[in-house]
Amino acid sequence: MKDDYKITFIRGATTASGNSVKEIEEAVVELIDELISRNNLIKTNLLSITFTATKDLDACFPASIARKYHGLDSVAFLDCQQMHVSNDIDFCIRIMAQVLLSVNNPVKHPYLRGAAKLRSDRC
Repeated sequence: MKDDYKITFIRGATTASGNSVKEIEEAVVELIDELISRNNLIKTNLLSITFTATKDLDACFPASIARKYHGLDSVAFLDCQQMHVSNDIDFCIRIMAQVLLSVNNPVKHPYLRGAAKLRSDRC
């Protein structure tokens, strides 16, 4: 039986341990891994991902990491700076992914590391 698919948006976030390319890369790779595994995604069903990063992350673009990662070079990526709010989480990377998801597959939003407190109901 063939699955029916629908366009779905999945949110998520994580924190890097600091502002280096390596620390941002580790956080982005982990977040993408969790996005894919928790939602049983086929990589070709990833349509686009918008990244936002807090102003303390400026060593590299999260999208540049994701673009090179596991053959995701055909996904549309965009980086934006997260609006600055006092007492926000430091070194935070947020995503909004547009995907084709099986109608039988529940959405699981990955909130990792220090960003887990943003949505404790989704961790």
